[in-house]
Amino acid sequence: MRGDVLIDSRTDEPERRFVPGAPLLIADSDRVLFIESVRPHGNRLCLHFQDIDDRTAAEELTGLLLEVERAPGERPEGPDEYYDDDLLGLAAVTEDGAPIGTVTEVLHLPAQDVLAVRAADDREILVPFVSEIVPEVDLDAGRVIVRPPEGLLDIEDRP
Repeated sequence: MRGDVLIDSRTDEPERRFVPGAPLLIADSDRVLFIESVRPHGNRLCLHFQDIDDRTAAEELTGLLLEVERAPGERPEGPDEYYDDDLLGLAAVTEDGAPIGTVTEVLHLPAQDVLAVRAADDREILVPFVSEIVPEVDLDAGRVIVRPPEGLLDIEDRP
């Protein structure tokens, strides 16, 4: 009734991103919304934006993807946490420096996160993003070190 909007948050840092005054960009547009207030609502967040003061205006936001613009060089607070877009494009190499491919996607699966790595032969290799298999991420050097378990990099002959 007052223009409040329920959102599903995809960030691990909602307390950092959803604060009064914070700008949220509407994906694929030039429009920016500014948060006026925020409160929890079950597993979602209830946001009120500046200049969205009635149900009609709030309904026009249904189904939109809202994005946050990060400051250059901003990193998550945890030492072993990374933003997905910081991982994209990194070279994946073995501990002895042998190239595996390039990280093309970060998949957030129920059991664990997985790095999709595109090999030189165009295969996609799915690498569990756990410290036993990916012991090092070096953003400055532009690479991830992979300790592949047996069979992870094997090419199977399939009909």
